Amino acid sequence: QVQLVESGGGLVQAGGSLRLSCAASGFTFSNYDMGWFRQAPGKEREFVTAIIRSGAFTTYADTVKGRFTISRDNAKNTAYLQMNSLNPEDTAVYYCAATNVGWVFRRSPNQYNYWGQGTQVTVSS
Repeated sequence: QVQLVESGGGLVQAGGSLRLSCAASGFTFSNYDMGWFRQAPGKEREFVTAIIRSGAFTTYADTVKGRFTISRDNAKNTAYLQMNSLNPEDTAVYYCAATNVGWVFRRSPNQYNYWGQGTQVTVSS
């Protein structure tokens, strides 16, 4: 069955870094664009970043641009999110997701086919 399993979340001080991983199985990973979303308590799920299936193109929310980097390894069926210069506003549950609908829809959570269970990231001040 299809699975997306996030790991790497945790508690970090402001200014610190974390690297999230998303291990995929049950579908052809290289045929899907991958995205990361996050949801803070009381807020809607928001787009963070996405990477096209080949890895050639990426896009970022303005709030994380220059601090976060998305990457993927199609040989390992894994996507990554490197998060640097974290601040308390980055505290949220982070989800990875996969879509084959088309790159034009990369920022729309309802266009993603598969979702992970999420991993908590907490940034203390």
